[in-house]
Amino acid sequence: MRIANINNRLVLGTGSGYVDVEAASGGAFGSDPQAVYAQWGEFSEWASGFDPAGAPTVDAGADAVWDSPVPQPGQVFAIGLNYSEHAKESGMDLPPSPTVFTKFPSSVTGHNQGVVHPGGSIDWEVELVVVIGKQADFVKEADAWDHIAGVTIGQDLSERELQLSGGVPQFSLGKSYRGFAPIGPELVTLDALPSPLDLEIGCRLETGEVLQQSRTSNLIFDIPFLVAHLSSVCSLRPGDVIFTGTPPGVGAARTPKRFLEVGEVLVSWVEGIGELRTPIVR
Repeated sequence: MRIANINNRLVLGTGSGYVDVEAASGGAFGSDPQAVYAQWGEFSEWASGFDPAGAPTVDAGADAVWDSPVPQPGQVFAIGLNYSEHAKESGMDLPPSPTVFTKFPSSVTGHNQGVVHPGGSIDWEVELVVVIGKQADFVKEADAWDHIAGVTIGQDLSERELQLSGGVPQFSLGKSYRGFAPIGPELVTLDALPSPLDLEIGCRLETGEVLQQSRTSNLIFDIPFLVAHLSSVCSLRPGDVIFTGTPPGVGAARTPKRFLEVGEVLVSWVEGIGELRTPIVR
């Protein structure tokens, strides 16, 4: 199953396009993409039995606005140094347990949404993003998948000067400018993927230069471990998101350093999900 947020409405992907969930379900489910995660079990059951034959499709053409499929998460967890080669390029030892910070929810945006360059040094960090579909408290790794609605693509955009300023690094603030958490374009359920534990992941400039490329099988702490670890400390609620970490190739680790400029377009991809387009604008 695939869902998206087109023109601020929840839509369901079918073989022939997208259908408006509120209309197709006769009002059983609303138009708010964020609200569906609180009803994820019921929604999944309905969607699995939905026959799209004859259902009118939503215009997803060039004028459509694709916002995040999870536009207002209550909590945004982000994992640092979760690929060994990224830890190495950052000059850091491998972490003995997940390194956790947050991106403030107001930084969330969607596919093909311009991100205003705030000045400074904007870096890219492509990530597989997990969306919670069922409250998780003290969950065992073996049960973690039962609490996940699906996965999508994210960019942990980072302004390195603010992030690393002062005596104590400002990780969360430097990663939370407006638009610094693009997510999308679709949320894909686990049954529609070959394996979320081993998917190609990467990002490139629209001009063709590949910036990052790896596989999610290279995660140090995999998705079940992260859900178990985080839920041992915090309640994970439906609609919360977890940025699972970025592979090597970030701009700050290059010689010379390389950062995003106004006019460049970042294209992020994850196998089986699609591409997330992020223009950097003035």
